[in-house]
Amino acid sequence: MAPMAFIDRHRRLTLQLGTAAAAGMLLDSLAGCASRPLRPDQLAEGMVWQLDNQTLAPSGKWDRIGIRTLLVQWTAVNDISFVSGGPWPQAPRLPDWSAIARQPWASQVILGLAGHFSEEAARADLARLVEASAQLARLPTPLNVVGWYFPVEIDSSWQAATQLGPLLARLPRPLWLSLYDSANVGPDTLARWLDSWLPPDVGIFFQDGVGVHAREAEVARRHADVLRRHLGPKRLRLIAEAFRPRPGGGFRPATADELTAQLQAYQGLPVYLFDGPHYLPEALIDELVAKSL
Repeated sequence: MAPMAFIDRHRRLTLQLGTAAAAGMLLDSLAGCASRPLRPDQLAEGMVWQLDNQTLAPSGKWDRIGIRTLLVQWTAVNDISFVSGGPWPQAPRLPDWSAIARQPWASQVILGLAGHFSEEAARADLARLVEASAQLARLPTPLNVVGWYFPVEIDSSWQAATQLGPLLARLPRPLWLSLYDSANVGPDTLARWLDSWLPPDVGIFFQDGVGVHAREAEVARRHADVLRRHLGPKRLRLIAEAFRPRPGGGFRPATADELTAQLQAYQGLPVYLFDGPHYLPEALIDELVAKSL
């Protein structure tokens, strides 16, 4: 969704910005962006776009692997807005949101709100980011928005995350957060921690950690299965990191073999690839399609 704990580390290395009642509530809230079972030719249901000044016009053949939902990481970051009328000064150039809305891989959009590149800065600025996010969520767009994403990543080592619970009441639903397990406490511990403070109508994107070699895909699958059982299937989606460390520093796109093996481990789960514009070039999509035939 971003993203996402590895995003902060990854961005520092590779990117520069030129800038039952609760159950009923949950079903109503998430109905507008419920996942559907993947078709046999659908390798993923969605992808992430980590918007920056270098990727203002995303273009690719991502729909060829079944992608129909776009998770936009944020529409404002580091006090710069990428939409007209946002709470902060506009970026020098804005994405062509109307053109993006016409893309088959953006038939549905989960719209990211206000964040920071720095995880530490984001976590220290929750109230202001929530206020800016509430303003962003009210802006009209040509996109088919089926949900919103608050781009402040959570993990169990961040005990102050519990402060988010009441703040999230100010944001629209369906609403999503992203979660990672940097300390490898395991899915059962994560689930109990979430249950202690997360509103029951907020969904989670779990980052698999495969791209940064935090865990193998099979272990990430177990995390996802346990979290889905605990939270409910409508509240849990999986972020598959479509990159790998590059020798000498930075990251490269995963190879077709690497990504195919990763996605095979996640069959039956609602998978979102991180991220399309940076790590899913057309040649890779062609290879993935050929392997799935």
